[in-house]
Amino acid sequence: MNNNNDSVISHRLEENIDRIKALYTDCFDVVFHHLQCGQKPAVVIYLTGMTDSDMLNQFILEPTLHKMKDEEGGLGALCECLPVSSFTKAGTLDQVIMEIGNGNPVLLLEDEDQALSFSLAKWEKRSITEPEAESVVRGPREGFVETLIDNVTMIRRKLKTPALKMKTMRIGRYSQTEVVIAFVNDIANPALISEIETRLGRIDVDGILESGNIEELIEDNPYSPFPQMQTTERPDVVAANLLEGRAAILVEGTPIVLIAPTSIFTYLQSPEDYYQRYYIGSAIRWLRYLFALIALIGPSFYVAIVTFHQEMIPTTLLLNMTRSREQIPFPALVEALLMEITFEALREAGVRLPKQIGAAVSIVGALVIGQAAIAAGLVSSPMVMVVAITGIASFLIPHFTLGISIRLLRFPMMLLAGTLGFFGLMMGLALILTHLFTLRSFGEPYTSIATVTHWNQLKDVAVRAPLWKMNRRPATGIWNRYRQGPNQRPGPSKGGGKR
Repeated sequence: MNNNNDSVISHRLEENIDRIKALYTDCFDVVFHHLQCGQKPAVVIYLTGMTDSDMLNQFILEPTLHKMKDEEGGLGALCECLPVSSFTKAGTLDQVIMEIGNGNPVLLLEDEDQALSFSLAKWEKRSITEPEAESVVRGPREGFVETLIDNVTMIRRKLKTPALKMKTMRIGRYSQTEVVIAFVNDIANPALISEIETRLGRIDVDGILESGNIEELIEDNPYSPFPQMQTTERPDVVAANLLEGRAAILVEGTPIVLIAPTSIFTYLQSPEDYYQRYYIGSAIRWLRYLFALIALIGPSFYVAIVTFHQEMIPTTLLLNMTRSREQIPFPALVEALLMEITFEALREAGVRLPKQIGAAVSIVGALVIGQAAIAAGLVSSPMVMVVAITGIASFLIPHFTLGISIRLLRFPMMLLAGTLGFFGLMMGLALILTHLFTLRSFGEPYTSIATVTHWNQLKDVAVRAPLWKMNRRPATGIWNRYRQGPNQRPGPSKGGGKR
């Protein structure tokens, strides 16, 4: 189908049918329905299970057989008599094959070099439910699904402006996966949209089955352990990011939407921060910052102190820790690695098991194994407590992608702390910070706080400022910097409340 001459639709119907049948050899689900369109033979081609057969019979086949019975035939007359509002004309066989693959029936007519494609695709799909990975106490309960048009519709419902643009392309030699780039034209930087289109256009693979495939192929630094594109299943999160000048990438067949550019602080924010009172959101955000640090260096800090810096421990606590460790045959580093690997294995097992028993197995397994390990003298009680606190801290990170990155970095940090003490711990932190400060997401600094030049840019990083104080958008939106009008602070109007 690469030759342009081979792709042109022939005026001879049988020739077109033979060429399409040759492409769909050994495909039992492809239906060729022959019929008479007035004085001319025609054929309707569609895929069983992907086309609404009832709608096809009612709005295409029956009107064609009855209304066109005494007509001469032709695409023009056919379009006038069919009670279908949504149809497109295909001028090449490549387009015909594309429409058939999308589930749309295609009608080919004798002596016509164009085909009609009808939007009658229908297949089983998942209903819209609350996303399990991003649940909130207060906020919308809907989440994206695997159907692209439903996801686009959910975004359109939140941003009804015609400035919301949706650019589409297909990626994958065989999968031909439809990908949509969503952005607000008056806010997003055109250079950002152009860069995203360029990176997506470079992709030349057999198939795209999930947005993770695209993320890995277009991110700035593929060797970085940190995610460089935000992922979400929530339409409200996508709408909020579009209003800040970012772009969203939607992929057919997955509920996970990519958002670019992003920063490290985005992964420590939850959509619920903006639905609660601002001081509650700020307090919870600082709690996440604290426990994200604990999740990274908690076991490493304990190993360094126990191994090299016992003088930092109060005497009473040191005596208690010494008594609990006197029967342990392993050094603190081996003890920490043993417990952390076991905890990660239990967590992964809980994810893979059925939901009804997964949580019970992971919790009971951790309790039983931890108690048995203490009784057997393999690990000490303080180590079990440190690992438990670290595990809880990792659950406070709202985004799984950053959480798993921190969980993986925890192991080299323990090795550095166990061999070099606080020096190794500080060296590991310095390496991570250096990497973060040099990392970029589609040209934007990954640590946006490093480029702050005004307090306005800290209002949604250091704290969650009141909505009426966040007047400016982030630096990614260069055309319309102000997101709201002046004097948005709530309160009674002049003379309000007087009787």
